[in-house]
Amino acid sequence: MKKNVVILISGRGSNMEALLTAAADPAYPARVAAVLSNRPDARGLATAQAAGVPVAALDHKAYPDREAFDRALMERIDAFAPDLVVLAGFMRILSEAFVVHYAGRLINIHPSLLPAFPGLHTHQRALEAGCRIHGCTVHFVTPALDHGPAIIQAAVPVLDGDDEDRLAARVLAQEHRIYPAAVRWFAEGRLTVANGRVLRVGPAEEGALLAPSLD
Repeated sequence: MKKNVVILISGRGSNMEALLTAAADPAYPARVAAVLSNRPDARGLATAQAAGVPVAALDHKAYPDREAFDRALMERIDAFAPDLVVLAGFMRILSEAFVVHYAGRLINIHPSLLPAFPGLHTHQRALEAGCRIHGCTVHFVTPALDHGPAIIQAAVPVLDGDDEDRLAARVLAQEHRIYPAAVRWFAEGRLTVANGRVLRVGPAEEGALLAPSLD
């Protein structure tokens, strides 16, 4: 039986689109049960609706505080009996109660190779730090912001002449590859967390990523 996934967005939802595309494959082990947003004008809601996915918007501005909004959001999410909750550009810091409620079944994608550059403006910070490799991370969410155990990471080279937009586009292309993979592994029951580290059932991988490559 396919696992139920609820996706949370705040904007256009390009990672949501990647997940919808993956879920359209009959062999994919997860189905998108709903897409929810804290912004009624989020472009991704129309995209999900056009794909036949139930959508809803809960405007966080209509609630007196973060905790009240999170309680309402949890109630709406739980109506879809999710096996997994996926943050796909959901631009809200979640309360500890929310994170604990979905512990072990709440994942996020972050545009850096965590633990490097948690928070915002990751691409510009990577450029300013002189990094030669940058990337993205899918991780389990914990109460510590952007510090949950990593499920999968993708690295890209930082090229001479890169600016923030060029680097961000290269990273985003990798986000669209690794997020569906992480959801698939979860749905297949291939992920466990031990001592703060995610272990995946499957063949081990060896090798190295070099940027720039050796001549």
